[in-house]
Amino acid sequence: MKFHWFAEASYPKLPADFRARKISSWVDTPKALHDPHVVGEMCRMFIRLMQQADRDGFDGLAVNEHHQTPFAVTPSPNLLAAALAHTTQRAAILIIGDSLALYNPPTRVAEEMAWLDCLSGGRVIAGFVFGTPMDSVFAYGIPPAELRDRFEEARQLILKSWAEQEPFAFNGKYTKLRYVNLWPKPIQPKFPIWVPGSGSVETWDLCIENDYCYGHLSFSGLHAAKPLVDAWWEYCDMRGADTNPHRMAFTQLICCANTDAEAERLYTDGVKYFYRNRYTNPAYEAPPGYRSSKSVQAIMGHRKIAESKLSAEDRARAASGEMSFWEYDKHGFIIAGTPERVRQRLREMCTDLRIGQLIACLHQGDLPEEVAVENTRLVGQEVIPGLRDLWAEHEDRWTPAATHLPLAKAAE
Repeated sequence: MKFHWFAEASYPKLPADFRARKISSWVDTPKALHDPHVVGEMCRMFIRLMQQADRDGFDGLAVNEHHQTPFAVTPSPNLLAAALAHTTQRAAILIIGDSLALYNPPTRVAEEMAWLDCLSGGRVIAGFVFGTPMDSVFAYGIPPAELRDRFEEARQLILKSWAEQEPFAFNGKYTKLRYVNLWPKPIQPKFPIWVPGSGSVETWDLCIENDYCYGHLSFSGLHAAKPLVDAWWEYCDMRGADTNPHRMAFTQLICCANTDAEAERLYTDGVKYFYRNRYTNPAYEAPPGYRSSKSVQAIMGHRKIAESKLSAEDRARAASGEMSFWEYDKHGFIIAGTPERVRQRLREMCTDLRIGQLIACLHQGDLPEEVAVENTRLVGQEVIPGLRDLWAEHEDRWTPAATHLPLAKAAE
């Protein structure tokens, strides 16, 4: 079992009535609502937390890309990755990921990931993402019907630029380059590649056909996730693909403390802030052409099953921050409590969902840094060691070989 530290870099000082005013948390959130000095300190905090996670035994440090949103102030994962590649020693630098269709030319992604691989000593996981509609279509203006074609052309160009030893020309539909001659080349002869997704069948095919790790990066709770995760494994089996648990990544909010009562006291406000301020104008969420009809039908089927497990009323209460702390835990939005309870719940969840790569979200919303520090310490030192046996019989070919060294050896 592998564990990766992650948090959405949410702006921590949105006004208390942000949700009540139905301000969208994506695309057109008023800039007057934030202080850039607060953003700077927030970014430094996340760097400190991930440096600690490296020391506390996490296998990866995950960074992502979003645009024009206080939900995740991370316009380039490669910027944060550069700070971590230089100041950490063992953990993988998990870039989940670069939105390929947004880069012109896409060789910028190839160059930066190769440079990061050199800086980190061969610890980069290359994450390729399509990007949310809010990011790709509305913030960056990519026509939704072109998004997948642009992604695929960029993917082919990036892979070729890593593999070829001599300069070559590339004459694509969207990118035309007379000379492609990557400097520097990466340390790893072949990057492990992850592709996050929300249930599109085309993404499943991409991961199966290329032996990529599929990441279901959702904050909607266990009941919403299980139908989709089960369908992924059924699809792998139907296509004759490897059902190795390590080829599946999953996000989970974790709130660990010395007692259950302390967990409730420390994390309630942060969890509610996180869910309450994720409201996005529905007009930005599903532009025509963003998903194929096949994928829309599949996702709707998964959603119907999920809705039978959690009522529409409860989903609305969760999204507006009106659930109690232990209701969030009951429905799987969070896993909370003592290290022993968290360890037991994670074992049950990861066994049930067949998850080999857990992306543990250890900071939520406006959580104070000192609480996230203790959360990271408890999970790293008291939870993770008791779960290392899970899926140990399966090969993990989706994390860098350089990170498979024992902790003491890697620190030398």
